[in-house]
Amino acid sequence: MAIFFKAAISDDVAFGMIEQCFSDPYDYDGYLDIFGDHTEKTVSWSKGRSVDEFKDQITEALRSAWEAASFWQVYERREERDDAGTNEIRRAAIDLTRAYGGVIVITLSLLGRRSSANDLELVFVCFREDAQRRNFRVRYEGKFIPA
Repeated sequence: MAIFFKAAISDDVAFGMIEQCFSDPYDYDGYLDIFGDHTEKTVSWSKGRSVDEFKDQITEALRSAWEAASFWQVYERREERDDAGTNEIRRAAIDLTRAYGGVIVITLSLLGRRSSANDLELVFVCFREDAQRRNFRVRYEGKFIPA
């Protein structure tokens, strides 16, 4: 059993962390993964790709998610806390929210090229209704969940 949802942060804090990573674009690469009822898409930011292009894709993905499901719960994953892996958290979020309908799960990983010390790994769980978000938090946040 693992605790998948233990480091909730506000969306404003998450946006600030993302912006900080983009202020030094040559030190990162990464990916954005979007999963919803009718979509699954992965966008990569690889060496040589424009930071502005990747940032625009992230901005558009988050804007689209907000328009479809505006009640967000954001979790930060950190290696030094011995958190579950980003893909494990993503899978758990997808599995645990299937009954809610309309939920979008977005993972964003911005990984340092020179060092993992400044890696940023976020999981956005986007709900259509605030009651869904509150229910999810009460049931799963900070609790052990069978893997």
